[in-house]
Amino acid sequence: MGFRGFPDEALIFYEGLEGENSKAYWAERKEVYEAAVRAPMQALMDELAGEFGPGHLFRPHRDVRFARDKSPYKTHQGAYVRAGGEGLGYYVQVDADGLYAAAGWYAAAPDQLERFRGAVGDDKAGARLAEIVEGLRAAGLAIEGDRLKTRPRGVAEDHPRLDLLRHRTLHAGRRWTPEGWLHTPEALDRVRRTWRSLGSLVGWLTENVGPSELPRRGR
Repeated sequence: MGFRGFPDEALIFYEGLEGENSKAYWAERKEVYEAAVRAPMQALMDELAGEFGPGHLFRPHRDVRFARDKSPYKTHQGAYVRAGGEGLGYYVQVDADGLYAAAGWYAAAPDQLERFRGAVGDDKAGARLAEIVEGLRAAGLAIEGDRLKTRPRGVAEDHPRLDLLRHRTLHAGRRWTPEGWLHTPEALDRVRRTWRSLGSLVGWLTENVGPSELPRRGR
């Protein structure tokens, strides 16, 4: 079945889950989740796969082993396409607040962070990233990621790309509040256009950061 949009029931489901995040709520509405949330998201990813690669849906359950918040379920459904290594790629999410599409670098291993800062510090590669980021910001996308509050050790206060060097992850995205088009195939078109606009960022990160080469236990 092709993607036809996210039904209003998907948003209503997450509105209710935000108010009552419990196994009882989920059990009573599991069929709603499967039909109104998971199935449309899978159909969306299937439509995008030919251009961006196979998509993967995140599990709805939260890992609460070390969390203070013991709520058992995520209040959104996310999905991603890996590009250029683990923690690098395209992302989309639906929740009670609407739809969000993004791409970039989401999880930093030490060697990835070292390569990122080295590339940002390079006059040619760093200037190219600054150009990409400014272009995305001018187009209305939010530039996000985990950032240091102070400058990295050894970086001068007047470095021309100090703001980028503070990043420990870097991604950009666009959020839409609920409107009628969300329930139609136009949602696919908006995600596709946003992902395409982020191709230059993903390409830069793939070339200059890439996958981690460290053993998993050393990350």
